[in-house]
Amino acid sequence: MSAKTQQMPMQTRRRIVLTGGPGGGKTTAADLLRRELGDRVVVVPESATILFAGGFPRSQQWDANRAAQTAIFHVQRNLEDVQSALYSERVLLCDRGTIDGAAYWHDGPDSFFAALGTSFETELARYDAVVFFETAAIAGLSIEGGNPVRCESLSQAVELDGRLRALWSRHPRFTLIPHNHSFMAKITDALAVLERLVDGHAGR
Repeated sequence: MSAKTQQMPMQTRRRIVLTGGPGGGKTTAADLLRRELGDRVVVVPESATILFAGGFPRSQQWDANRAAQTAIFHVQRNLEDVQSALYSERVLLCDRGTIDGAAYWHDGPDSFFAALGTSFETELARYDAVVFFETAAIAGLSIEGGNPVRCESLSQAVELDGRLRALWSRHPRFTLIPHNHSFMAKITDALAVLERLVDGHAGR
């Protein structure tokens, strides 16, 4: 298997974040795992997609970007908490997490967490495991997929992938799902990793 997992102690995992650069396959993997495992998991949808698809303005202008990322952060956090309250017996599969916005923040991660009244450590501790899907853009492949709100170029996707990985790889239970020329092989690897995490057998 091509997935690379840091060694970790055994424990029950309740909240798993799926993240990575645009066009990595995380949303596809979350949907397939939900279909496979049924009521053992519940997916927390990506808050940025919900907001932008619903008409929330998207702009790279500094103040507009700051307002958008603030909204995304609060929607993401509350979506997770709602799903956790409604499905307390299930493992949450979070399509991105509250740390992702730091990679989009013009003034960098420290400014992001300070502006939102939290810390990197606090947000990282919300998640029991991280599965990172490397973007296909690193191989120059299209990342269009089926997300109508995706607007990044290939170079922007690669840059975002690097910034996100620098943040999330600091989690003690971080798994990298590297790019694979076969998307099916990549998703198969990812599903195997996710099933082990849900079952509480990661690291065996």
